[in-house]
Amino acid sequence: MTVEPLQAAAPVPYGQLVPVTVHFDDLDALGMLHNSRYPLLAERAWAEYWHGLGFGFDGDWATAGDMCNVIKEMKVSYERPVTRAGHYAAHLWVERLGRTSLTYGFRLCSADGTETHAQGHRVLVRVDPQTLRPTPWSDRARTIAADLLRPEQADDEVAAA
Repeated sequence: MTVEPLQAAAPVPYGQLVPVTVHFDDLDALGMLHNSRYPLLAERAWAEYWHGLGFGFDGDWATAGDMCNVIKEMKVSYERPVTRAGHYAAHLWVERLGRTSLTYGFRLCSADGTETHAQGHRVLVRVDPQTLRPTPWSDRARTIAADLLRPEQADDEVAAA
C-alpha cells in the first residue's frame, strides 16, 4: 500500500502532505484534540510514508535496517486547536540529515494544508540492533530523506558534504 500525497490548495513548497484522520475518541473532555495526539498523528503519517516506500518493521530488530532507530528529541508547538473529528493532513519534511541522525519537521494542518494546528520536529538516531550504538543510514534512506529536505537545509547539506 502506498500513501498518496494530498493535493493542497497551494502545493507545499517542500516535503509531502500526507492524510491523517482525527477520530471522535481522539478529542478530550473539552472537545479538542488531546495534546498527546498531535505527535502521534505525525508519527503515524511518517510511518505510512516510509511504509509506502517499502520500509517496515516486522518485529525482528536484526533485519529492521533503517527502521531500527530511537528518538533523541521531540518538540511540539500548539498553534490552533483541532475541535472536531475529520480529515486533516500532516506536512512532513526533513530539516537535517546527518550520518546517523535525522531531524524531521512536521506540521499538523487542515487537509488542504492552509491552516496550521501544530508544528514541531523530532530527532531520530539510527542504531545498530546488537549494540544500540548509532550507525549510518542506508544509501536508499539517505536518498529518500534528501528529497524531503527543506530547501534552506538542502543547500546546507550539500555544502557540508
